[in-house]
Amino acid sequence: MELAGKWLLETVYPDLAVMLRVQRVLYSGKTAYQNVEVLESDLFGRSLVLDGKTQSTERDEHIYHEALVHPAMLLHREPRSVFIGGGGEGATLREVLAHQSVQKVVMLDLDPEVVSLCRQHLPLHHRGSFDDPRLELRHQDARGYLAECDQRFDVMVMDLVDPLEGGPAYLLYTQEYYQLAKAKMNPGGILVTQSGPAGLVGHQECFTIIHHTLASTFNHAVACQVHVPAFQTLWGFNLASDAPLPKLSPEQVDRLAAQRITHSLKFYDGESHTNMFALPKFLRQSIKAESRINRDANPVFSF
Repeated sequence: MELAGKWLLETVYPDLAVMLRVQRVLYSGKTAYQNVEVLESDLFGRSLVLDGKTQSTERDEHIYHEALVHPAMLLHREPRSVFIGGGGEGATLREVLAHQSVQKVVMLDLDPEVVSLCRQHLPLHHRGSFDDPRLELRHQDARGYLAECDQRFDVMVMDLVDPLEGGPAYLLYTQEYYQLAKAKMNPGGILVTQSGPAGLVGHQECFTIIHHTLASTFNHAVACQVHVPAFQTLWGFNLASDAPLPKLSPEQVDRLAAQRITHSLKFYDGESHTNMFALPKFLRQSIKAESRINRDANPVFSF
């Protein structure tokens, strides 16, 4: 990522970059873990950029965060305890807390400076969710916390940066980490993770491998996708559980959302849910091609 004059130049793929006119730079600096920019543009509003990659923008963050949170929450019968890995903007937390059944949320974001910057500069993302008494916010390694904690969770939401080798979240996409998370889930528990680009170009790098890794750890794994304009491509998510993941009709989704969620949604409803889980043919073929769990033929993320 480069800020050339008043333009953000972001590399999407090695052979593709996009440019965004920046009106204001609210923050630019480096924390102990990553480079951080909080930018403002006419097109997307305020944006969080980590290590040169746009994480979310005011204009379309609701698409990403509603798609990440609500399918997993509604597929669970009554989510009371929720774990969030990452999610420094507070928008994932906002959507989790909108479920009236939730009694406790443990959120771990390794970088306290990012959370502080988001609380200051991205109020439309978190909307005061960090002040909710149901939240326990920690700044520590998720693996270490889960290895030592005695809590169990109904839903686990992984809102992490992409698994770049050597990056701060790489080890949170591995079989070993998912086995650790699985051990901290209540019966019927569901894990969901953001899974990187799911477009025709780039889906093999993260999306299908993450799906394959989860399928090698849990009895059931289901993939879905949405289009997030700021990300320039389809974006993938994967849900996993040892219990069967039911297929909900649009009417069932709308009824459950009306019963459980306390604020109105901008993106997610029954029709959107159906569209999310109707993968394009190339993604279905990619997942099917890797359906047989074999480390040599079908690599998984592992230590």
